[in-house]
Amino acid sequence: MANTKSAKKNILINSRNKARNVHYKTKLKSIVKKAMTAISENSAEVNNQVKEAIKTIDQIAGKGIIHKKAAARKKSAL
Repeated sequence: MANTKSAKKNILINSRNKARNVHYKTKLKSIVKKAMTAISENSAEVNNQVKEAIKTIDQIAGKGIIHKKAAARKKSAL
């Protein structure tokens, strides 16, 4: 358990940041999944879905939630 005031504050900050990161990561997974299903089904919305997925990946990498090389790997997988 935390002994100092700064350690207690860091626990609160870490829990807040984790909640925010989980939100963005689930958003990322769902958008990439939509794009992958659009690609596999050859639907008419493939270009829009892939553009949206790439845009979201770049935004999340810009916020520092995922690493820039992980973002590049996800984009090249699309």
